[in-house]
Amino acid sequence: MTNSLGIVIPELVAFETPLDLERGGTLPRYDLMIETYGTLDTNRSNAVLVCHALSGDHHAAGYHEAESNKPGWWDHYIGPGKCIDTDLFFVVSLNNLGGCSGSTGPLSLNPATGKVYGPDFPEVTVLDWVHTQARLADHLGIERFAVIVGGSLGGMQALQWSITFPDRLAAAAVIAAAPRLTAQNIAFNEVARQAIMRDPNFFDGNYADHNVIPASGVGLARMVGHITYLSDISMGKKFGRSLPRKDRDADGVNFAIEQYLRYQGKQFSGRFDANTYILMTRALDYFDPTINGLKTLPDILKSTVCKFLVLSFTTDWRFSPSRSEEIVDALIQADKQVSYVRLESAHGHDAFLIPDVTYERVFKAFMNRIHLDLGKP
Repeated sequence: MTNSLGIVIPELVAFETPLDLERGGTLPRYDLMIETYGTLDTNRSNAVLVCHALSGDHHAAGYHEAESNKPGWWDHYIGPGKCIDTDLFFVVSLNNLGGCSGSTGPLSLNPATGKVYGPDFPEVTVLDWVHTQARLADHLGIERFAVIVGGSLGGMQALQWSITFPDRLAAAAVIAAAPRLTAQNIAFNEVARQAIMRDPNFFDGNYADHNVIPASGVGLARMVGHITYLSDISMGKKFGRSLPRKDRDADGVNFAIEQYLRYQGKQFSGRFDANTYILMTRALDYFDPTINGLKTLPDILKSTVCKFLVLSFTTDWRFSPSRSEEIVDALIQADKQVSYVRLESAHGHDAFLIPDVTYERVFKAFMNRIHLDLGKP
């Protein structure tokens, strides 16, 4: 736990005001599971919102148990002296609405029926998440975030924030993201969803009624997704054509990469809800700030007032650098302040999660500059 936040305690925040959703329907109430790190200053000006990616949650940094060897998913980047320095910033991380880590979602009880929502949980979008995050900020007494930051789907939330609530953030860090999904990316998500829905234990999403989970389908969905998060270089370096490890289950596999993917699928199916996975990938598919091309991205971004940091990674083929550059080009056309770095990395899309010296220097310099700006009139 060196240079770590140590033990952190999640908090459940209840919202009793109904929420109208972008794609129809209303939630009469909902809960958000959150974690906070650092101290909010007297002006309430040093808050940072961390938005998670597809399978992320509120546990971004620190540890939940003293003996745990598993820190939060972005622990390398959040903490004392780190890129998001908790000696300088008050950090808010949450499990998005529809998640399966404590926030209201398909695993929650539907007050209208007394049973879990399951497949009846309404569809949610990035815009819905941004509205719930704004309500969370109100609850915490935060009128304006110093920075809103996220990677992948989290970066899309940061971008949506800059459009929907331009006066409520000073800066946005959009990392390994895209202005909207390509047909190929939507196709990958649909293959993953079909793997889940064709599992015999799916029961049209009502698997809770049968006391089963579609573990095979969720595991296969994770395997497909995981391949797209890696790069050919990283898989080659880590696995190549190596034989499976003898100290792990190797039944029916011929190569180490097969063994690894099966392990990832099995682990994921034990912790992530199938209906939630379908809901989250749909939200990813729906994201399109241009409203299906009704306006151009530069026109949409003209209303933004914050500073932007956009980062991409050379071997990311899920959201390639060209997708980040679409955002950068649109910001330039809209005459906005944007810093962009295309980072060399062998780690594919997962690079935004992995320690890297150059990445850290760029990210930390941006965050420090924003902190310096907080003291200016």
